[in-house]
Amino acid sequence: MSMFKWDVVDPAPGQPVLPLQRLPWGKTIGLGAQHVVAMFGATFVFPLVMGLDANLAIMFSGLCTILFLLIVQNRVPSYLGTSASFVASVAAIRALDEGNDSSYVTGAILVGGLVLAAIGVLVHFAGAGLIHRILPPAVTGAVVMLIGFNLAPVVAGTYWPQDQWVALLTAAFMVFAAVALPGFWSRIAVFLALIFGYVLSWIFDGVFGPITSVLGGATEATEHDRVSWAGVQAADWIGLPSGTLADGVSVVHGPSFSLTAILLVLPGVIALVAENTGHVKAVAEMTGEDLDPYMGRAIGADGLATAFASAFGGSPTTTYAENIGVMGATRVYSSAAYYVAALVAILLGLCPKFGAIVNATPGGVLGGITVVLYGMIGLVGAKIWVENNIDFGNPVNLVGLSAGIIAGIGGVTLTFGDDFELGGIALGTILVIVFFHMVRGRGGTGGPGGATRNLSHPDYDEGVDDAASGGTHQR
Repeated sequence: MSMFKWDVVDPAPGQPVLPLQRLPWGKTIGLGAQHVVAMFGATFVFPLVMGLDANLAIMFSGLCTILFLLIVQNRVPSYLGTSASFVASVAAIRALDEGNDSSYVTGAILVGGLVLAAIGVLVHFAGAGLIHRILPPAVTGAVVMLIGFNLAPVVAGTYWPQDQWVALLTAAFMVFAAVALPGFWSRIAVFLALIFGYVLSWIFDGVFGPITSVLGGATEATEHDRVSWAGVQAADWIGLPSGTLADGVSVVHGPSFSLTAILLVLPGVIALVAENTGHVKAVAEMTGEDLDPYMGRAIGADGLATAFASAFGGSPTTTYAENIGVMGATRVYSSAAYYVAALVAILLGLCPKFGAIVNATPGGVLGGITVVLYGMIGLVGAKIWVENNIDFGNPVNLVGLSAGIIAGIGGVTLTFGDDFELGGIALGTILVIVFFHMVRGRGGTGGPGGATRNLSHPDYDEGVDDAASGGTHQR
């Protein structure tokens, strides 16, 4: 059977459409467009905050989605949008020195993608259990948390000060939209907040006039309009992504490599492993199909897609929860709809004027969106702990993870000689993994471990210490 031949169905309302089935093409095209809207906001916001090109990101999101579907043989429906897992790493790379420009950012991400692809190959042959042994939920949650919360200074120091009132109102709108709006509308809260903030900034320009603030990348405050469409007017309607980024590097560029930058990026790989694993599990639960044999393929496909996009200056990719929400709401899991979404994204990426509109997003709008998004990334780590019943009365979890989290969020560094420094999320991730596995399965009733445990659980009975791997302690 051809990979591009789906069984055409027209089920009764509420009946599922499986990955290898499709609705008539008219309905399939409509659903594909809906998937584009669902991933839209975050896929554009994250390239902007990483200093990369939004138009190139949207084009490669389409190309990478097609690559992903081919590798998983259309069995794991998914859209690959821009990943947030590398945002903190990119901020750290750009803070190193002036020499680490966008080519070093994409070079480091390319290596991260290849590492993720290698993990996917390993999982494919060794089985999904390998992930849980090396990266149990306690560790994965800690790494995701430190990645998210490490971004707090980026919001506070770069975006929020550009227009604090627009940022505050945009954040308030996004929180309301994500929780209070019904169904599909809540799933595109980022996109709606982007539009809301854009329009609000335009109104403020008309009512209050220009604002004086420090634009991103500048060192001194200047008077400027919140919304400037000079670049939009100059952009062509049709063409390949082109031009230069804020640091002078061409939008489409080849990678450069630095060991320090690569080490800063690698913790994001752990988050991507968790994201892809969760995506496959979620789709399997919704469709009722056993997708464990495709777990390694999905992880590896995302890795190859990230490396492919980064090789040309594009943004890293990941499977998108927003699109899982669309599938859950419509019960249409057809991979054909994702091919349509990918083609629409590629066409949008070939419209420079559209990309110029996105690139003109006011800094205050980004401040409002990112203050919510970055916090959500960090709290996803806590969500992983809660869902897996991680017991912090167990000193393996409480003490084993604590040092790494503080080192990662606080920017603790280790210096080796005159030229190499390890710090932030890279050092935090290493400490989380090493310290956790160093004490995993240890700790009795005596000594500090017993004291910590007994303060939280005085009725604890010694037994199998399964909390370290995500279970609950015995009583």
